[in-house]
This record gives sequence, structure tokens and C-alpha cells, in this order.
Amino acid sequence: MKQQLPCELCASFPELNEKIVGCRLCPRLVHFREEVPPKAEFRDEAYWRRPIPGFGDANAWLLISGLAPAAHGGNRTGRVFTGDKSGDFLMKALYLAGFANQPTSISRGDGLTLTGCYVTAVVKCAPPHDKPSREEIVTCSQYYHNELALLRNVRCVLALGRIAFDSFLLVNKIRPKPPFVFGEKYACAGLPTLWASYHPSPRNTNTGRLTLEQFLELLQRIKKEYGP
Repeated sequence: MKQQLPCELCASFPELNEKIVGCRLCPRLVHFREEVPPKAEFRDEAYWRRPIPGFGDANAWLLISGLAPAAHGGNRTGRVFTGDKSGDFLMKALYLAGFANQPTSISRGDGLTLTGCYVTAVVKCAPPHDKPSREEIVTCSQYYHNELALLRNVRCVLALGRIAFDSFLLVNKIRPKPPFVFGEKYACAGLPTLWASYHPSPRNTNTGRLTLEQFLELLQRIKKEYGP
């Protein structure tokens, strides 16, 4: 039987984040996140193994959206884009662009703060093979919508990767679907402007498909056009 999803919006980030962390709506994702075997280098660490809320500036004008936490990144550390190569790349770029106070994202207690920017994921749990199902994306969209509702000053969303881009279009019921083109922006009626970027995963950054210079230039373009 399909589960009835809660529809009331939370009025604050602490309330929303508490609801996110306690979520068990998707059985496949719950099983996977709780059963991920630790990597050898992290075998002495206690993995978070729960859904991951977004983090950053509640007054942000830019929302950066990935697809889902990494099994040994956010699912281990309890913060999205933290403790993995993708997070290293993203936070270095945010630091150089003036959004972050430091260029690293290692743990929840590392002192990282963001200004003008909020970082989240469409799906809050680590999925098998980094591929949530369409149903899981739709189920989790209630939290994504709630984040957008609380981020009242957001003027644009930067989607990291084609699946995060397509998921934004899916959960907001945007039709027809525009093509995913790196560095392009798309006006969405009644919503923040959507920008497209390749995901900062090692498979993109190690091959040169996405360089730090390219990504930083994109952040600077967005900041010049939409920033305060």
C-alpha cells in the first residue's frame, strides 16, 4: 500500500530538519543507508546513516542542489557534500567565489559556514548506485519544496548534474523539459531561475569535463547577474 505523505509545511529549518532526519518513507533507501559497509579508511568512524538536511544561509539568494548524499560522504558525516571528493571540489569553489568561509568540508563540526548560499540535495538519503527511483524522488520532494518555501530570498537554483536538473523539473512539474546544457539558465514561471552544471564528481573533475576554473566562472556569472 502506498504511504500517505505528510503535506504540512514546517515553519522553520530546525523543525524541517528534525522531520527530515527522522524520515523512513522509502524502504529501499532506509535499508541501503543503514547497511552501507564502511570503507576501510573510515572503519573506525560511526556512520550517520540517516537522511541529510540541507545546510547554509537561511537568507540565501542562491540554492545549490545535488541529487542525493554520497554513501561514504554525507551518509557518513551527516552533512551533504561533506567528507568526499565532490564536497572538496564544491567547497573550494564556493570559498573562492566568496560564499564559504573556508575551502574544505570535512565534518559537521569543522566550522564551515556559507553566506548567500544554501546547499541541499533533491533526495535526502544515499541511494544504491547513486540512482534514486522516480517514486523516491517524488516522495522526497515534499522536503525540497519546504526548503524552497523557507528560503524566501532565493533567486536562482544551480543544479549539479543532469539528474538533479531533471529532478527539479519533475518535482516542480515544469513542461516541456528544457535540454540540459552546462552553464545555461532557464526561466521557470513562479520559481527561481534554474542554472545547469555538471556534477563535481571525480568522474567529471578527474577527466577534465568539469574544471575548477569552469565552475568558478559559472558561479561568478551567477553572482554578477543575481547576487546582492
